[in-house]
Amino acid sequence: MEGIILAGGLGTRLRSRLSNLPKVMAPVAGRPFLEILLNRMVAAGCARIILSVGYLHRVISDAYGNSFQSAELIYAVEETPLGTGGAIRLALGLTRESSILVLNGDTFLELDLRSFLDAHLAAGKPLSLAITEVTDVARYGGVLTDGDSVSGFVEKGRVGAGWINGGVYALQREFPWPDHLPRRFSFENDLLVPMVGSLKPLAFRCRGHFLDIGIPEDLDRAETQLAPFLPPAPDVER
Repeated sequence: MEGIILAGGLGTRLRSRLSNLPKVMAPVAGRPFLEILLNRMVAAGCARIILSVGYLHRVISDAYGNSFQSAELIYAVEETPLGTGGAIRLALGLTRESSILVLNGDTFLELDLRSFLDAHLAAGKPLSLAITEVTDVARYGGVLTDGDSVSGFVEKGRVGAGWINGGVYALQREFPWPDHLPRRFSFENDLLVPMVGSLKPLAFRCRGHFLDIGIPEDLDRAETQLAPFLPPAPDVER
């Protein structure tokens, strides 16, 4: 298994909390949030993890180097911001497997990654989305489904319970990128929304814990809610 973590976010809304840190390094119970995502990928069986980095990327590479536990770490460095779509396309070029897991670097979804990837492979589709149910979709925008496929999206602002994009994808390495896409683009707005009808992504439903750390209030919630998902603290030589 291989995975990509989108770790290049600026963390503008968290700037008051983060002093010279990229968003994925936001502290959660004394450890970087990134370690939660890395730990879950390793536990699922990922042997290579590509970190898509940009803003303050040396903070990440200095902290972790070329490995995390049993996994090799590879860095796909954005010299200029590429958006989520450009970042995924760049990182896919460093992968080897036929299908790749992709995690947003600012969201946590309690999900069996191995089962998700297996479902993606069985579906034979170029793209799968892990979707999760929340009590109010207003902040995130909703996901519409037709059977086991994603059929459309609801814009942010509409209130009420429903399914949302959980920030976890599985993609074919040879993904059919449209020729018209620029170097910098949004995976969600510039690809998923206009191409949902032709891609018909697999909708993998998940009801595990979900948290987006993009605003200070949710970063505070992460202190207690996500602490159980942190890997064990490394041994300190004495």
